Amino acid sequence: MPALHRHRPAASACAALAAIGALVLAGLPGTASARTADTAGNASPVDTVAVADATPALLSAMARDLGLTHAQARDRLANEARAGATAGRLRLALGDAYAGAWVRGAESAGLTVATTDPADIPAIEAQGARATVVPHSLAALEAASTAADRAASRTAALPTAVDAPVRYVDVRTNTLVVQAVRPAAAHDLIAAAGIDRALVRVERSADRPRPLHDIRGGDAYYMNGSGRCSVGFAITKGTQQGFATAGHCGRPGTTTSGFNQVAQGSFQASTFPGRDTAWVATNSNWTSTPYVKGQGGDVQVTGSTQSPVGASVCRSGSTTGWHCGVIQQHNTSVTYPEGTISGVTRTTVCAEPGDSGGSYISGSQAQGVTSGGSGNCSSGGTTFYQPINPLLQAYALTLKTTTGPGPGDPGEPGGTWAAGTVYAAGAQVTYGGATYRCLQAHQAQPGWQPPNVPALWQQM
Repeated sequence: MPALHRHRPAASACAALAAIGALVLAGLPGTASARTADTAGNASPVDTVAVADATPALLSAMARDLGLTHAQARDRLANEARAGATAGRLRLALGDAYAGAWVRGAESAGLTVATTDPADIPAIEAQGARATVVPHSLAALEAASTAADRAASRTAALPTAVDAPVRYVDVRTNTLVVQAVRPAAAHDLIAAAGIDRALVRVERSADRPRPLHDIRGGDAYYMNGSGRCSVGFAITKGTQQGFATAGHCGRPGTTTSGFNQVAQGSFQASTFPGRDTAWVATNSNWTSTPYVKGQGGDVQVTGSTQSPVGASVCRSGSTTGWHCGVIQQHNTSVTYPEGTISGVTRTTVCAEPGDSGGSYISGSQAQGVTSGGSGNCSSGGTTFYQPINPLLQAYALTLKTTTGPGPGDPGEPGGTWAAGTVYAAGAQVTYGGATYRCLQAHQAQPGWQPPNVPALWQQM
């Protein structure tokens, strides 16, 4: 299952690399304008991911690819933002019994939350969600997935793992799914990992994903004058400007030129396989902007709040432009011919060689950069993106957003919360003498102090 990239056919080596090219996708969420009430019944100014900043181009792409009207697309974004916050609160409340959550319906109007404990049903339904009782917790399924990744990462197991290249926790069916070209390869991998077979479902699939190769998200850039990938998201690291992209597109020291073939910069750090992350530092002729190239206009980036399973997501890439779909599973593992990557997100968005590294975005919220996939944008396909928040955290990068960099207002209450920090779901901070737990993964933005964003933080 190779990654999708684009190389110039200059030699046989380039042809071989083209066969394992990589795609890069980015997510587009919005700012906070859709509002829900806090526990006191007061609307918060940043309670949910906003749809107010969803551009006509974004809504048009969602309408085209998801079969929606513009009004339905806006409603879907608002519903998904609310669902993400509700699921985050319930994950904290249910603890070890939590077994995942997903949205459903054309407008994502319904939220289902799974638990292993029937006693949790009233608490789930009290939040307006549908409850379902399942045998396996999310933690147990994710532990099985990690064991499969370890087995797939062993050099001796790589040929087998390539024939069973995709693994993900499917919260809807409460199983660890292993997709395989040869089912026997999946069974061998499961046995090597020592996983309880009751946790696993094997699916036959002809797909062999590959990385997709090819300072605005979605624009093309070229590596060492030959290969092509796509910009994921503009970032800063202190005063240095640059962009996040896929690790399979280059190694530290690989030079880049922009979409216009003008000298651009070089890779500073890169991880692949294992993860599919990298960042490029650009020269003084290039300026980071908080935008992704959309269909008919730029889409602004206001944050990086992670969208839930079932949510809509759109991708910008230098080969195929704008395409939308839905998030199928988080924390997926894929074995490419080059090795295994873990922690990517599986989607129904199509992509092709040259789209690698590009932007995935939900509304105006950055989701990740394109890693790889199978199929194309004529017949459809499956693609995977590397989530943006772990990438930002790993390299100490700050996402370029329209909210601007830096801390909040001077003189605000003290505590451990800080703008620019990447917080995972469950992380704990203090602010103004109170303690808060994170509900949804995100990089904190100025103005997103915990009391202001109950969609992201719950006071303990």
